[in-house]
Amino acid sequence: MKQKLKGINPDWFLIGLFSMILLAWLVPGIGSEGSFIPLEEITSYGVSLIFFFYGLSLSRSKLRAGLTNWKLHLTIHSATFLLFPALALIAFPFIRTEEHQLLWLAVFFLAALPSTVSSSVVMVSIAEGNVPAAIFNASISGVIGIIVTPLLMNFFMADGAAGFEFGDVIGQLFLQILMPVFAGVALHRYLGPLAEKHKSKLKTFDKAIILAIVYESFSESFETGIFQEISTAALLVVAVSVIALFFMIYGLIHLISKSLQFNREDRITALFCGSKKSLVHGSVFASVLFSGMAGAGVFLLPVMIYHSFQLFYVSFLAQSMQRKNKKAVNPLIAP
Repeated sequence: MKQKLKGINPDWFLIGLFSMILLAWLVPGIGSEGSFIPLEEITSYGVSLIFFFYGLSLSRSKLRAGLTNWKLHLTIHSATFLLFPALALIAFPFIRTEEHQLLWLAVFFLAALPSTVSSSVVMVSIAEGNVPAAIFNASISGVIGIIVTPLLMNFFMADGAAGFEFGDVIGQLFLQILMPVFAGVALHRYLGPLAEKHKSKLKTFDKAIILAIVYESFSESFETGIFQEISTAALLVVAVSVIALFFMIYGLIHLISKSLQFNREDRITALFCGSKKSLVHGSVFASVLFSGMAGAGVFLLPVMIYHSFQLFYVSFLAQSMQRKNKKAVNPLIAP
């Protein structure tokens, strides 16, 4: 037990996320209109840089090589963009109040998000799954999400609430995300090795921008008093619902993978990529979709809870799968 506890390092990024919420509660308004810190401009340009660097890391040859395993790709993206929203829709008929509608919409926003890239690939690698397929699917998921996520949200925000206009949102996401990705892919041959060399620094930059977005969203929500209108019991229900959503989708992907007779490597990739949701895309999409909306912070809450839980649970699961595989290959290895 002591050895296992020594191997557990605190995730400082997760600590930073909740620290930003605390800071937004204690000192809201940093970077707001009239402030000497242009936080909105910093996050806007920072997001474009995140996805430019992301494009630099994408190899066109690897993406082409990943196109052949279509059953695995279809399973992952169906889970990400069809199963997740379908499970969230089960609770829709039970909505009775505006508070419940806002919280349900926040959970549905989580369900509509694409898969995460870095942690999906890392976990698949640890569990010894199909890493090239994980890279391909996680990369493509973010591009699909630029269209699909706002399209799904449009069904429930079509009245123009918070200034939500589908065409404008797509245009903004194209300029802020897709164009930088394409530019990065185009320059991969020249700048890709440099990006790989400074990968750890770029990840630190990514996390810093996400922390700024989280602070900005929650600061605005605390200033407008949106959380005062939501009961503690309702927030607990959201947390339980988000965790239940993870286990339901994980179980469904497991059953689908078995029915399609995936090998061990593909099954691991389907489970880890199909059950993930991206905090990066969640933060960015929230800043665009709910710009100017008083409850923007509420939409990030389920994403943060899900992100924290998936990292905690899947990291232990990946290591457990790795140990089981090593023991299967060599029965003499001690458990």
